[in-house]
Amino acid sequence: MTTLTRLFMVAVAIVIATAAGAQDVHFSQFFEAPLLRNPSLAGIFSGDIRFQGVYRSQWGSVTVPYNTGSFNFEYKKPIGRGDDFITTGLQVVYDKAGTTNFTTSSVLPAVNYHKSLSSDRTKYLSLGFMGGLVQRRIDRSKMTTNNHFDGRGYNPSLADGETFLNPNYTYVDGSVGLSFNSSMGANEEDNYYLGVAYHHFNNPKNSFYKNPEIEMNAKWVASAGVRYALNETSYFTLQADHTVQGSYSETIGGALYSYKLGGEDYDSPLYTVHFGAFLRWKDAIIPVVKLDYNPFSIALSYDVNVSALKTASQSRGGMELSVTYSGFFDRDNSTRNAVVCPRF
Repeated sequence: MTTLTRLFMVAVAIVIATAAGAQDVHFSQFFEAPLLRNPSLAGIFSGDIRFQGVYRSQWGSVTVPYNTGSFNFEYKKPIGRGDDFITTGLQVVYDKAGTTNFTTSSVLPAVNYHKSLSSDRTKYLSLGFMGGLVQRRIDRSKMTTNNHFDGRGYNPSLADGETFLNPNYTYVDGSVGLSFNSSMGANEEDNYYLGVAYHHFNNPKNSFYKNPEIEMNAKWVASAGVRYALNETSYFTLQADHTVQGSYSETIGGALYSYKLGGEDYDSPLYTVHFGAFLRWKDAIIPVVKLDYNPFSIALSYDVNVSALKTASQSRGGMELSVTYSGFFDRDNSTRNAVVCPRF
């Protein structure tokens, strides 16, 4: 590798690190991390309980790999005498980026209330809140600054010259969201949702320095999804998000085709195979394959980079793996027996 190429790749890594610091973590399998999209999407699934984990590794072909993990838990139950439901949940995120191990860890409890708008079909308006603690830290020993160069070359024994208040800090973060979820036509399996969320509404601080003017940019996320059966054994699912955070914006969307296999009837297949693709506008094409083997699901995706970084990255973006468990409780008021219930 030539010196010029090395310098170019270092510059690309700096650009990537700067961009990552200016926005939240995100996943190509955004549909497997609903609370990160919108807390009012918690509980919109078929089941009483759901666990989901997503792992992402990206930019390994350019610089130190960026590793991100998400885990969320949701528990849905009926409330009152009508068809209303409440979902409680928890979102945990871990992200490590760049040479200095810039790490973000968050623990965010969530609650979502689903108000029924119809007694004879699925139609719900949901209001959700999520908030908790976020910690950010860096490994100062891995920093390289101009102060490390003494005229003869690089000298790691010299002080870095930075005046950090603290190489780690913790803040409180909060999000709120609203969504509408409804069935379409006579088939209860055909449904859709629309949602909007407002993240970081408390404008938490976002600096290792003691500077109150540097705050986390608020983030708006608009979400939509449609599931439509083609016949008894197959259906399409389309989902999309549009995100705006400060000067940054992102649009991602796509579709999965699903086919049911095995089992005694079409409502309870032994397997369901999903495959399709998503597009992160001006950034990546994302093929996805997924397998359901109730009560588990596993999905694998890969970002094929098509942005201006494709020369340095050789079109290699990031790999993602997700695992989901969703199921019903054996109880009288399980959502398995509900005539109407939030689902997608």
